[in-house]
Amino acid sequence: MLSAFFKSKYHDFNLVKGDCIEILSVLDFQFDMIFADPPYFLSNGGFSVQSGKQVSVNKGDWDRSQGFEKDNDFNRRWLSVCREKLKDNGTIWISGTYHNIFSVAQMLNELNFRILNCITWAKTNPPPNLSCKFFTHSTEFILWARKNKKVPHYYNYELMKRINGGTQMRDVWQMPAIGRWEKTCGKHPTQKPLPLLARIIQASTKENAWILDPFCGSSTTGIAANLLNRRYLGIDQDLEFLKLSKKRRQEIENIAIRMDYHNRICKTSDGDLQQILELHENIPYYGVDLPIK
Repeated sequence: MLSAFFKSKYHDFNLVKGDCIEILSVLDFQFDMIFADPPYFLSNGGFSVQSGKQVSVNKGDWDRSQGFEKDNDFNRRWLSVCREKLKDNGTIWISGTYHNIFSVAQMLNELNFRILNCITWAKTNPPPNLSCKFFTHSTEFILWARKNKKVPHYYNYELMKRINGGTQMRDVWQMPAIGRWEKTCGKHPTQKPLPLLARIIQASTKENAWILDPFCGSSTTGIAANLLNRRYLGIDQDLEFLKLSKKRRQEIENIAIRMDYHNRICKTSDGDLQQILELHENIPYYGVDLPIK
């Protein structure tokens, strides 16, 4: 049995340290949904802007391209093992930029997923273009695919329509990058905003669903999942990122912070906030648990 780096009191937030391909290969469990933020392969020595200062785009060796064939093989291997750990009616979301998203799409097709959407996340606050020699990069892409072409998937159409003011939600989402309120425990170099993950989770899962993030980083997926009454497993090789994830999960044990974050990602009413308080005080034990000690 695998050993957890961290398990929350009610086992709804789990972290495991290691390579996701190796860990998932021995994990006997299937998930309702997967969100993956894999390496984008964009650490190429360039520069960007962060908080008004020039910074390197390099994230680490894990984000460097190894060449066309090796990058494709990496995407094929992790997607293949994730497919095995997805329920027959489950779906997977994968984020990226042009550096990696075409490879991911190709591997999804090779592995017989059905691609449902390619979401364009248009950032309302992108960093400026320092060179002024091309258009400012302001988007990322998120592929949404289901495991089986013939097995229906879950999509909360009515909720997405209501969030969108009563009209069908389109595949272009205008949302800001992470705000200061999401950095109270520290910051991951590729951290995703909580409202983005909240929308993804609400669109494609029901309450109590199990969600996997094989490249969890600071576990934005897990924080959003727990705030929305879902359960979570995050995997990462970096000890410091896992420590950050643990710290973020412990932060929302504070009911005031938990309610504030829930309100920010869902725009809830006072009645909804009272339900959150009751849930926090009386979290039920869900019978199905991960085979992780």
